[in-house]
Amino acid sequence: MDRLKGKRGGISILAGIAASAFAAAFIIVPALGSPSSDAAQAPASESAAIEKQPFSPPLREPAENSLYWGDLHLHTNLSFDAYMQGNTQTSPEDAYRFAMGETVTADNGVQARLRRPLDFLAVTDHAQSMGLLTSIDRDEPLLAGTSVKERWTEIKQLVKEKGLREGMFASIRKHGMPPNLPEAVQRNVWKETAATADRLYRPGKFTTLIGYEWTAMIDGDNLHRVVLYRDYADRAGQTMPFSAQDSNDPEDLWAALARYEDNGGRVLAIAHNGNVSNGRMFAPNRINGKPLDRKYAELRSRWEPVYEVTQVKGDGETHPALSPTDEFADFERWDQGNVAETEPKQPWMLRYEYARSALLDGLLFERKLGANPFKFGMIGSTDSHTGLSTTSEDNFFGKFLNSEPRADRDKESMSGAIARNWELGASGLTAVWAPENTREAIFDALRCREVYATSGSRIRLRFFGGWGFAKGDIDRADYARFAYRHGVPMGGDLPRSASAGAPTFLIHAARDPDSANLDRAQVIKGWIDAKGERHEKIFNVALSDGRKVGKDGKVKPVGSTVDAKTATYRNSIGDPELATWWRDPEFDPTQPAFYYVRVLEIPRPRWTTYDAAFFGRDPSPDAPVSIQDRAYSSPIWYRP
Repeated sequence: MDRLKGKRGGISILAGIAASAFAAAFIIVPALGSPSSDAAQAPASESAAIEKQPFSPPLREPAENSLYWGDLHLHTNLSFDAYMQGNTQTSPEDAYRFAMGETVTADNGVQARLRRPLDFLAVTDHAQSMGLLTSIDRDEPLLAGTSVKERWTEIKQLVKEKGLREGMFASIRKHGMPPNLPEAVQRNVWKETAATADRLYRPGKFTTLIGYEWTAMIDGDNLHRVVLYRDYADRAGQTMPFSAQDSNDPEDLWAALARYEDNGGRVLAIAHNGNVSNGRMFAPNRINGKPLDRKYAELRSRWEPVYEVTQVKGDGETHPALSPTDEFADFERWDQGNVAETEPKQPWMLRYEYARSALLDGLLFERKLGANPFKFGMIGSTDSHTGLSTTSEDNFFGKFLNSEPRADRDKESMSGAIARNWELGASGLTAVWAPENTREAIFDALRCREVYATSGSRIRLRFFGGWGFAKGDIDRADYARFAYRHGVPMGGDLPRSASAGAPTFLIHAARDPDSANLDRAQVIKGWIDAKGERHEKIFNVALSDGRKVGKDGKVKPVGSTVDAKTATYRNSIGDPELATWWRDPEFDPTQPAFYYVRVLEIPRPRWTTYDAAFFGRDPSPDAPVSIQDRAYSSPIWYRP
């Protein structure tokens, strides 16, 4: 109880505690760091007055870019699965207001507020059946007397009585597949969703992005994409989202996005959660069974510039079986075969599910086809279905209602699935380097890949590559301005060098001021040799506490200060900042390669450990006691 007398991580529990187990579990505490009500609210009429230009004239010096934090994958009560699993109240407006620092009431009855608001948010409800159940709840006139309303009202009751999976199957066995929403109702829901994003947009203060999720699943294999618009409701709201009911093939999605841009809009897609795709996300064959060709590679790279490498359903950077020499590869790992968990994971699938392996295969495809289908930057997002974007280990709010804070939540399973709640990760966030906090600037940063992912904390990271950086350049007061002028930032391509020298890199990482010190910074290199073989290697380029890489290539662990019983740790180890210059000591100018930076924090308690200490019980024996949160930069590519 004592830890709530001050603050409890990312959320402050305020008032309105429901008459439930929460009444004995939470203490009312003051909210921290929220904007004033005047700053956070604006009349609906402002929507029409939004300037469709940058908030202020962008500074043309790239070094003036600022760092912004946000979530690009969040579900509200408009998503069918979120509603069916308990989120019946938290709307897109609630989600935006929560992210900008206002108080909202969660579906468990608790009032909550972020201690540190986000800078931007995209509400991305499933395109398929978007708003179906909320439309029934509010007695949408267009549904009056229809079979849609009658059938789904019955399904809601069956789900309430039997649970999601059994209730749905019982209805399908009795009546067949349920009907879809009439197009007129779907169109109204989408227009309202886009208009809500515009109405709550605060250029320069808080950015909303219009988006949705294309929820393609083939036999339960996850091929989901988030679709994000640069545009406003007057354009994006007029084109219906392309859903999995239209097609399960991403090539058809890209064609729909192309048609949208042909009419003057701007849009992109973000693939996510490949670790539950049964090997489909980065497979060498298209959905039609044909091998990848150059056109496919060019289209995928064009429409999907970034990849969601970490989220609540596990981390997707790499896997111990793919990276056996990587001591940090086994991180928040999910080994379910797919979303439906209809078949176990097979070893061959792993290569086609994880980001590092896909980046390597991308180099192979570029050599073979002349284009790289897997040339992506890296972001993180929550995929929360509660409408609340939370990533703090010391107050993780779960994925669905049954994993929101309460005693023994870690011992239960996700609704409709066999995965246990303790396996959920309090992840992740997208970090964007942009000249200003506007819809245009955030979108443009995603397109050029000057973005990175974290597993929840706000580690500040910069990464530049070039051919002539010197050791002392990282110590320059204007190192970022200098690096932009003489190199490329994360997400860029190193041009060919006329010299025979190796590329050099500048790396700067600073701890989240509200989190743990840093353990180390690593450069992950992947390359293809003359025989077409894939290789990867991890270089420890900056270490805390004065540690050095040993002659055997190993590094002494940073240690741990975690006290599991009290769920506390100390920043008496690690460093608050790591900065270094690094040259590739094994560079071969004939070999295509990529480089990205991984920054690790020192260990601190995992959310399951915080829960156990707070509720005064033993944690799940299967859950890790501690966690080393991390950041993944977007790569820099070398193309000979």
